[in-house]
Amino acid sequence: MDSIEIVLAMLLAVVASAYLVRVLPLAVPLPLVQIGLGAVIAGFTGHGVQMDPALFFLLFLPPLLFLDGWRIPKGGLFRDKAVILELALGLVIFTVVGAGFLIHWLIPAMPLPVAFALAAIVSPTDPVAVSSIASRAPIPKRLMHILEGESLLNDASGLVCFRFAVAAAMTGAFSLTQASLTFVWLVAGGIGAGVLTVLAITWLQRLLFRRFGEPAGSPILVNLLMPFGAYLAAEHLHASGILAAVAAGITMSYVELSGQVMANTRIQRSAVWDTVQFALNGVMFVLLGEQLPDIMEGARVSLDQSGHVNAWWLVLYAFAISFGLMTLRFVWVWTALRITLYRKTRRGEPVRQPPLRLLLAMSLAGVRGAITLAGVMTLPLTLSNGAPFPARDLTIFLASTVILISLVAASIGLPRLLGGLHFPEEPAEQQEEDLARREAASAAIAAVERAQMELMHKGDECDMYPEAAGRVIALYQHRLDTSGAGDDEAAARYRQLDRAERALRLAALQAERRTIFNLARHEHISDEISRKLVREIDLVEARHKN
Repeated sequence: MDSIEIVLAMLLAVVASAYLVRVLPLAVPLPLVQIGLGAVIAGFTGHGVQMDPALFFLLFLPPLLFLDGWRIPKGGLFRDKAVILELALGLVIFTVVGAGFLIHWLIPAMPLPVAFALAAIVSPTDPVAVSSIASRAPIPKRLMHILEGESLLNDASGLVCFRFAVAAAMTGAFSLTQASLTFVWLVAGGIGAGVLTVLAITWLQRLLFRRFGEPAGSPILVNLLMPFGAYLAAEHLHASGILAAVAAGITMSYVELSGQVMANTRIQRSAVWDTVQFALNGVMFVLLGEQLPDIMEGARVSLDQSGHVNAWWLVLYAFAISFGLMTLRFVWVWTALRITLYRKTRRGEPVRQPPLRLLLAMSLAGVRGAITLAGVMTLPLTLSNGAPFPARDLTIFLASTVILISLVAASIGLPRLLGGLHFPEEPAEQQEEDLARREAASAAIAAVERAQMELMHKGDECDMYPEAAGRVIALYQHRLDTSGAGDDEAAARYRQLDRAERALRLAALQAERRTIFNLARHEHISDEISRKLVREIDLVEARHKN
């Protein structure tokens, strides 16, 4: 029962955090409030939750990464793919090397392989933490898309570096060839497992629905299980389960454009996923708070390992590493930008220098989170010869404090750095939405006219269909006031007219939705705009069907 009570307490803490963040006099970010509530729970229970990293990865990361991959705008992801890959791969390796030597220089008692392991596990940014911070900071859309894409893809490179650094600490040997081959398989196997899992489940689901119909709630449950299936399939193949979950989400966004799911299912599924996302995001940060007492207890042992007796040395190490990570990130971003601008100048393209504040914001936005915490908890307790793993408690403490410092720095710094900056509007988005609405309206009118002719041939009351069609095409004219009808015959005619109008409206809405899906499939509009417009149509359709 104790475990159940702790889980319930964590869920209540997530609910309470949403209210606390609104009533607190200071603008405290939601993740920090949740971390604080987690520490309070640990204080009352006398101990933190014993977190199994493998179970944590399985329960929390697949659905959240799947949803991020599903909802991230694909147009922005592929448009800035070069920048995202530079950050997700190049910056991670640059950070591991630079921060690894910095940590070993700061703490000579920490062996170099362990220093590289710590640098590797703090190199990936966390998509959940980035999204949480971005909700309170005026981050430009394009920059946000780059940060989301980076955080979705850099986990594989960071975790591979971490795995081989730990192996080097355990055995004293390192093979660059083996590391490179493993990285290629982790990426290729993970992406392949994610894509094939979604395609296989979708194909089987459609086959069953065509033959037996669509049971209520079944598509939503299957959709919730997809990320776990992709993750477990990749892990079974010793590939990256994290990348499998991301690839499954991206694949799901393309599968969705087929328009096979019913409108009511889409509406309910969206509400379910929003709830799951809110709960899991919150519980992750509450769990981080619950680890703090054990982490602080380990800090006492870390003092002896580092050769110091003053606790302030630990604080100095944490801030020095955090500042070093921000500096390395700034150097990488600034250098990559200068190279990009130089290439544009050589090609004769117009060049616009971004403000320095935007580069600083890019450096602060490298927020660490749950992936760093769960990863560092997988450090082995002993070496292969039975000796204790060197500086294990110190590594866990420093990784945890880097998470907290990056959250606080981004929460405080980003709104101030980006406040007052004016970013140019992206007219392409509005143009795409206008195009979609025009094309959908044209398709709807054509569908109404076709449905009108079909209904006139089928029905006895042919004279009512032109009137009903006129009401639909005129878009939401005032409904007839049936309460003033003087006799039952007039009221019955009004009801028939409403049924005819409903049938024509449904035909128009289906034509609109097909047109929008078709525009998205052919990349005339972004998937973000497609989801927005389809949701509007689904809500209208649900109203007319009820």
